[in-house]
Amino acid sequence: MVAVGQGLMARPRLLMLDEPSLGLAPLLVREVFKVVERVNSEGVTVLLVEQNIKHTLTVAARAYVLENGRIVMEGKGKDLLDNEQVKRAYLGI
Repeated sequence: MVAVGQGLMARPRLLMLDEPSLGLAPLLVREVFKVVERVNSEGVTVLLVEQNIKHTLTVAARAYVLENGRIVMEGKGKDLLDNEQVKRAYLGI
């Protein structure tokens, strides 16, 4: 959170985050995603690399699914969250 705060002090147009939820308790993960949504709603583009696919696709306007460094799927976050292939492969549904 300190690193995110430091990055935001520069008033960026683009904020790039790599695995911001890694190793955090579930309550803190929710807070991180709330912050990401708020930052984005204030006009900052957010590039988020994250393995927490459910939370990520919920907040993502646009999403890309990578496998072995290659884009295998892309679309609106909510559309990918509803995609049967994504559900089976990444959400265990």
